[in-house]
Amino acid sequence: MTTFISDGVALAYDDIGPHGSGRTIVLIHGFASNRNEGWKRTGWYAAFERKGYRVIALDQRGHGESQKLYEPQAYERERLAADVLNLIDQCGVNRCEVFGYSMGTRTALEAAIAAPDRIAHLILGGVGGKLLEPPPHVIGEPMAEAMEAEDPATIKEPMLKSFRQFADEQGEDRKALAAMTRVKNMPLNREAMAELPMPVLVVAGQGDEGAGDPEGLARVFPHGKGVTVPGTDHFSAIPHALTKAAVFDFLDGLLDDDFPPFE
Repeated sequence: MTTFISDGVALAYDDIGPHGSGRTIVLIHGFASNRNEGWKRTGWYAAFERKGYRVIALDQRGHGESQKLYEPQAYERERLAADVLNLIDQCGVNRCEVFGYSMGTRTALEAAIAAPDRIAHLILGGVGGKLLEPPPHVIGEPMAEAMEAEDPATIKEPMLKSFRQFADEQGEDRKALAAMTRVKNMPLNREAMAELPMPVLVVAGQGDEGAGDPEGLARVFPHGKGVTVPGTDHFSAIPHALTKAAVFDFLDGLLDDDFPPFE
């Protein structure tokens, strides 16, 4: 395990593949996941390595082998994005591709807004047009309560129960995850998103009800492209061969004739 310190927080990461003049991809996992579950087990490490990429993937703070924090403000989106940019600096990378999935898309977007010159292509997975909608009104803190429940059998909402089971399967620190869900972030800056200069791919499963239409989000970006992966949901889309095909076609410049391939 390799670690570095970002803003006083110890973060675990992998840095594999060629360190020469090839392309670099930075991978940002979702909520209750980690770099091994989100990217290695699902075949993304191997897929990028076969393409000659240098792969950098971190465990976001509060996840995996990274430091666990229990105050919600420690998980502000700007802090998560700064961790990614600090990691890029740590690895001596000037410009790279960035791929975030689910919660990781918010981190990736914030990093792109903060440092657009550092990101050549931006990939947002497991999200769609619903990312732009106001959050639904909820009573209490249901995700935090699901993470803190003594018995997961008491969780009635299927989506909450699936995330709790997933966190348990990964051995995640549920107290840290509960703290993360309590952070009060400002809405994403749609105006800043509309000014991002890099090509952006939005990709989600056809059955991912929480994401919405990928094209609905892609239209916000000057160089956005939306792809729907048939026959998949939020969890099954990430390892799917069609998701990988869309990502590599995008990175190779095959999805948008108006924007040239990476040079």
